[in-house]
Amino acid sequence: MKSAALPYIHISTAKHLLAQPDPVSLVVWKRDGSLVTYENVISISYDFYKGTRHIKFLRSGEIRLVRDVCIYKLNGMQVIL
Repeated sequence: MKSAALPYIHISTAKHLLAQPDPVSLVVWKRDGSLVTYENVISISYDFYKGTRHIKFLRSGEIRLVRDVCIYKLNGMQVIL
């Protein structure tokens, strides 16, 4: 039995979705190669030259820095470059 393929979105579409004020779910590659899931986050700033963005967790208010190329999934859709 074949598994269903994940829907794909291009990185430019993902950047457009992250620019919106709506909360999203992210799955991000970590430095050690593992994946971490960030639920209910918004992008609060973006650095075009570095390719990074600050995301804010709505539940805790914590802010983290994420590289756009490390985003694996956005709202359950796999991000391709």
